Amino acid sequence: MAAAQPMQEKETEDCSLLPLVHDIIKCMDKDSQDVHQELAKLKTKIQEARELISNMPGIDSSPVEQQQQLDTLREQVRTKNQLLQKYKSLCMFEVPKAS
Repeated sequence: MAAAQPMQEKETEDCSLLPLVHDIIKCMDKDSQDVHQELAKLKTKIQEARELISNMPGIDSSPVEQQQQLDTLREQVRTKNQLLQKYKSLCMFEVPKAS
């Protein structure tokens, strides 16, 4: 479970560029020398976002391949739901009633 935590943090990482753009505009309004530093932060954030996108699962698949995979998965879910309903109707299992 500890190994899943870092991956989950990367998936939920904030890729919002708006706060950085806002900081850049504020620096420009103040004629501050920090503009270059803020621009470097923006550039780094954009590069991080590009890396996250390039590492996303399925990014190398074409839309047609993704649609085929989605159709296959939906068919599998449909089949499994049908089997589940079939097994439920056999009354082989005693389902405890919620109290």
